[in-house]
Amino acid sequence: MGFLKLEHIHHSYFSNTQAKEVLRNINLEIREGEFVSFIGPSGCGKTTLLSIIAGLFPSTDGNVYIDGEEISANQSLIGYMLQQDYLFPWKTIEENVTIGLKILERSNKTHKVTANALLREVGLPHVGSNFPRELSGGMRQRVALARTLAVNPKILLLDEPFSALDYQSKLKLEDLVVETLKAYQKTAILVTHDIGEAIAMSERVFLFSANPGSLHRVFEIPETLRKLSPFDVRQHPAYSDVFQTIWKELESLG
Repeated sequence: MGFLKLEHIHHSYFSNTQAKEVLRNINLEIREGEFVSFIGPSGCGKTTLLSIIAGLFPSTDGNVYIDGEEISANQSLIGYMLQQDYLFPWKTIEENVTIGLKILERSNKTHKVTANALLREVGLPHVGSNFPRELSGGMRQRVALARTLAVNPKILLLDEPFSALDYQSKLKLEDLVVETLKAYQKTAILVTHDIGEAIAMSERVFLFSANPGSLHRVFEIPETLRKLSPFDVRQHPAYSDVFQTIWKELESLG
């Protein structure tokens, strides 16, 4: 059994007059420590599936298992990083990083040490006493990554976390996230519309079709690329072939 396992996930949204099926019979497994991406056309249910994995709401049918146990709401073992950083503007960076620890009522004695260690990891060793307004967008997303890691989740869910950043910041963050998650041996799922980003960061890419969302195909990223940083993947001769293969498959979905 995979570390994360989805069995027969179906999901529909219901109104007073109709039911809309958004996910149909999703079955997949993700290995512990693996970094994968979900891509697909608009309306294929990627973010809905991520929300179900996060335990934000139950699927209409099917089950999600993490390390052999069925998922439940309020999972401290899942970290969620979004497009917006959602830092509290009235709290310092250190306070923002440790907010999850306080919610989980973990020991106050280690909060400052944890915050400082994680801020060093993400390349921001001297900003603990600053406020979010004093940081750039890229720096704020680094803080959001540190906050996500602070509660030591088993799985990180990344919902287009770089899409609001300029291209240079985006490339730097891709490298930082992959390097950091490998160091912490974390399992991660990235939802993105950017095929290049999915190839550069992932070990496997899951392509979904739409109306309703279903798993269409899984692409294994070649070992030669998986050993490289995301920035270096984009420069490698094999990158273009992988990109074209996934692009053509995505185009075939219409």
